[in-house]
Amino acid sequence: MIADMQRPKICLCLTGNTLAEDLAILNTYRKWIDMAELRVDYLEKDERLQIRHFPAMAGLPCILTIRRKIDGGQFLEGEASRTMLFARGLAFAEQDTRKNFAYIDFEEDFHVPSLQDAALAFETRIIRSAHDMENPVYNICERLAKMRTTGFEIPKLACMPHSLSDVTHMFAEAASLADSEHILCAMGPLGLPSRILAGRLHSFLTYTSPKEPTGGMQQIGHIDPVTLNEIYNFRAIDANTKLYGITGYPLAATDSPRIHNEGYRKHGMNAAYVPVRAATVSEALEFAAETGIQGLSVTIPHKEKVLEYLPQVSAEVGEIDACNTIVRTESDWFGYNTDAYGLSRAVCDFMNVKNLAHCKVAIIGSGGAAKAAAFAVKQLRGKACIFNRTVSKAKQIAENFNFKWAPLGPESADLLEKYSDLIIQTTPKGMGAAPPATEQNDPIFFYDFKGYEAVYDVVYVPEITPVMARAKAAGCKVSNGHTMLEYQAYKQFELFTGAEY
Repeated sequence: MIADMQRPKICLCLTGNTLAEDLAILNTYRKWIDMAELRVDYLEKDERLQIRHFPAMAGLPCILTIRRKIDGGQFLEGEASRTMLFARGLAFAEQDTRKNFAYIDFEEDFHVPSLQDAALAFETRIIRSAHDMENPVYNICERLAKMRTTGFEIPKLACMPHSLSDVTHMFAEAASLADSEHILCAMGPLGLPSRILAGRLHSFLTYTSPKEPTGGMQQIGHIDPVTLNEIYNFRAIDANTKLYGITGYPLAATDSPRIHNEGYRKHGMNAAYVPVRAATVSEALEFAAETGIQGLSVTIPHKEKVLEYLPQVSAEVGEIDACNTIVRTESDWFGYNTDAYGLSRAVCDFMNVKNLAHCKVAIIGSGGAAKAAAFAVKQLRGKACIFNRTVSKAKQIAENFNFKWAPLGPESADLLEKYSDLIIQTTPKGMGAAPPATEQNDPIFFYDFKGYEAVYDVVYVPEITPVMARAKAAGCKVSNGHTMLEYQAYKQFELFTGAEY
C-alpha cells in the first residue's frame, strides 16, 4: 500500500496546432484536471513565438515541453532552435509566478546551464525526463536517482512494456520510492494501470489527453480526463482504496469498469476497478499480488486456463468447467462463474419467458461463454445443440449437458434451423466489427435467416454486430450481450464486496 501522500495531479497534454485550439481544449476539460502540458512541438511555427503568454491564458499550472522526435515528439529543427524556444518560454518572467510556466521538461541528456539557472530563478520546476518508446526499463530506482541531480528537479521515466510483468516490475520498484518526488509511466495498452493507479507508483502526476484523437497520444496509452475521473474514480483513490479489476487479452473494449465503479460510488465504497491486460493468467495474478487486487473478472481467453491456478471453485465452475470471477481469500484465490447467472437473466428478459422449456436453442462456439450458455439453457429446461468448428470441443460440451452437437459450417444449416428458436452466439467473431456481415465477422454466415429466429449475441461492442444486423434485416428479434454483462457484473460485485449492487 502507498504511504500517505498527495493525490497525483491530473495533467492534460495539449497537442493542438495553435494556442487558441489548445486553450479551447483546456477549457473543455478544466474541471477534471489540475494542470496542463503545452506541447510546443505540435504548434505551428508562428504560434511558437507566443508560447510565453500561455500560462496566463490557461489560468492553471503549465508544463513547457518541446519534445524531440526521438523521444516520441514532433520537433525536428535541432537543439539550437529548441534551446531558443525554451528561452523564449522562460523570458520576461512575471512577478506573479502564476503567469509563468510552473514546470519545464528537459530530457536527461539536455543540460543548458543558463536555462537551468533561469528556471531556478523564476521558480519554474524542472522535470528531468527519459523516454524509451520501444522497451521497458528495469533499473528504475537507479535511473531516477541519476536524473535527480538536485532537489529541485522532478525525474520522469516513461517506457514501453512488452508484457504485464514489466508493469508489475515498475510497481514493485516504486514501492521503495514513497518518499521521493518523481513521475513514472508505463506506455501503451499494457500500461493503463500505471495511469489509473499513479498513486500506487507514488507518481507526481498522471498524463491524460483529449478524447478526440489528436496528437496520437492514445497510441501510447493516454486516456481522457473525464474517463479517468468519471469511470475510474481517480480522485478518490488513496492508500486505503480496495482494488478490483478485469483481466483478459487483448481486452480491447470492456464496459465492466463503468458498471463496477458506478456501484462503488453508489454505495459510498472506497474501491476502484481497473482493466488489467494480461497475455497469461500467471501475469495477471502476479500483478494482482503486487498491487493488492482483491478480485478479478476473467474474460477471453483466460476463463478455462485460470482453473489451473484455483485451489477452490464453486459448484457452478465445476459443472461449467470455466471461471469468470476470482476472489482473493486469506490463503489463495476462489473461483466462481457468474456468466451463467447473467445469461439466464438476460435471455429470459430477451425472450420474455420464465424458462426455456419447449425451446430449441443453438449455441454457437465452445469457449467459456458457450459452456456457461449450455449450463444456463440446461438450468432453464431448454434443449440445445452446440455448433463449433472444432467438433470434438462441441461434442465434449454437449455430452456434459446431454445436448446434441454439430460442426459449425454450411453442412449444418438444416440442423441449425431446427434449433433456431433461440440462437446464442458466444464466439468473439463480430467483436469490434461493423456490418456488412462476412465469413470473417459472422460465425453463421452460411445460415439464411427466416425471420422468426431470436438471436442473442454475447458480444456487446459494437452495439449491433454483423450477425445481428443480418438477422434484424430478415425480421428477427435480436439483442447484444450488454444485459448479460450487467447481470453477471452485479453478481460479481456482490462476490467482491458482500453488498448487493
